[in-house]
Amino acid sequence: MQPSIQVPADPKLQYLLRLGDTCLILGQRLGEWCGHAPILEEDIALANMALDLIGQARGVLTLAGQQCPQGYDEDQLAFLRDERDYRNPTIAELPRGDFAFTVLRNTLLSTFLKLLWQRLQDSSDTELAAIAAKALKEARYHQQHAADWLVRLGDGTEESRRRVEAALATLWPYTAELFEDDAVDAAAAASGLGPAGSELREAWLAEIEAIFGEVHLALPGDSAFRSSGRRGVHSEHMGYILAEMQYLQRAYPGGAW
Repeated sequence: MQPSIQVPADPKLQYLLRLGDTCLILGQRLGEWCGHAPILEEDIALANMALDLIGQARGVLTLAGQQCPQGYDEDQLAFLRDERDYRNPTIAELPRGDFAFTVLRNTLLSTFLKLLWQRLQDSSDTELAAIAAKALKEARYHQQHAADWLVRLGDGTEESRRRVEAALATLWPYTAELFEDDAVDAAAAASGLGPAGSELREAWLAEIEAIFGEVHLALPGDSAFRSSGRRGVHSEHMGYILAEMQYLQRAYPGGAW
């Protein structure tokens, strides 16, 4: 069995892992819809968005690996870290849920990622800026796709509306984590690598409020609950998703197609 790799606590590396892991884990969750979406068109759309996110993760994790003295590649970072070394926000790792849950999560996270990619186009790291320029186009589509479906479900039947409201009650408390700053955010902002999470909150709320306004959903109030995936303290769901993701690479080290 392939042992885990160790990654340094370098702030730039940790900032990149937060971004790369968010795309990686969300892409994994979207990929679980393959063969299970409510209609064929959405089966294809969700699979394609999952591939977009995995492509973004590859670019960012490749860059992150260059910050490690060991020179890890994107596959090693994706598949050979322990759970506490993953830096995605907890909202990305929550189970797939029903279609309304996925649509709402995509709305919340694609809006956040779109705003982040916009800012990263001006990153002091030219390679990250180039990744952001390509990823931004994909994130814009992801946001539009999710927002369109949110409106359809929210203005649909009583059952679809109920499911949207249930998803909102579950997901909203996890969004606070996206905008909580720490030393990693401060270092990224100071170096010009990228914005601190709190810098995106006002614009994110404005876009989410506009989308919710189309479906007459009110923004929930603030919650005292705080998730902590970006610090490596994950929910009970993370271990299961990693067991699926890592099995092949752990069991057959260095395996290639």
